[in-house]
Amino acid sequence: QVQLVESGGGWVQAGGSLRLSCAASGRTFSTDAMGWFRQAPGKEREFVSAISWSGRRSVYAESVKGRVTISRDSAKKTVYLQMNSLKPEDTAVYYCAAGVAIMSMEYWGQGTQVTVSS
Repeated sequence: QVQLVESGGGWVQAGGSLRLSCAASGRTFSTDAMGWFRQAPGKEREFVSAISWSGRRSVYAESVKGRVTISRDSAKKTVYLQMNSLKPEDTAVYYCAAGVAIMSMEYWGQGTQVTVSS
């Protein structure tokens, strides 16, 4: 199994920045991609960003493109999501995910709350 632990969430004013972290452990050899999804109260989970370990591919949702950057530390098996110019609509629980490919996530963290005030 793969375990994922998120951190870095919190409260920020609109226009501010946060950096989320996700540390992976366990059978990480079975995964090649990690990324982020988010879910606001009463809404469905939506994709935010993802990156592969073996390649240099990264993917961003149109709603966050230009405002967020995903990166990784291969030695630590950790991915980061740097979020800038945050908007109130970015408020959600952010979940780390991992899988065999960017489009095949199957492991999930418990989530970290991000709240952006007007």
